[in-house]
Amino acid sequence: MMRQNIPNFITSMNLALGMVGIYLVLEGNINAGAYCIFLAAAFDFLDGLVARLLRVQGEMGKQLDSLADMVTFGVLPAMIMFRMIASGSDSEYLPYVAFLIGIFSAWRLAKFNIDERQSDRFIGVPTPANALLISTLPFLAERSAAAQNLLSNSIALVSITVLMSYLLVAEIPLIALKFKDYSFQKNVFRYLVIIVSLIFLIILGIAGIPFAIIFYIAASIIEALVARNASQ
Repeated sequence: MMRQNIPNFITSMNLALGMVGIYLVLEGNINAGAYCIFLAAAFDFLDGLVARLLRVQGEMGKQLDSLADMVTFGVLPAMIMFRMIASGSDSEYLPYVAFLIGIFSAWRLAKFNIDERQSDRFIGVPTPANALLISTLPFLAERSAAAQNLLSNSIALVSITVLMSYLLVAEIPLIALKFKDYSFQKNVFRYLVIIVSLIFLIILGIAGIPFAIIFYIAASIIEALVARNASQ
């Protein structure tokens, strides 16, 4: 029984970090809330890995994972975006657009649980990737004056919110970093995403995460187009 609950305990750490992150953002500490997302993403990766290694995958773990992801990668990034829009807007109501992130994250997670097409690739941007992109925007603003000017504009932030909310549920096939084998020929785009993402992280640190995720989305679209042309 204890062995079966090890992955669920790891998932619960993801959930706990999400709740702590929401509290920190409500207290005005956006960066600390973002760090909670970074740590939670590691736990989100580990719970599935440990479940596969221990061979204890089950329906409870699947449901708990989605509920934890909704809090950490749905509600928390919505609160971060709410704070960012509010700090650059005179409107009392405009920041509430950020809640679209939470709503569409719920749709994305529900869709993932019943969509059998997503066993070897994703359809729409995964909620952790979306949360990582949004949570690293404040770090990008700190690093670049141009980015700071852009991200202090409430209309730009609302546009990012609407675009990323759409991409969560869009019928766009995206690469899943799951390797059935490690041959380069069959995994060219997977290796390309990993290598380019590492380059962004080495050069820019945390501020490189948005660029890595944008590249991931672009590479996925290109891979889908190449595969479609090859099949015709």
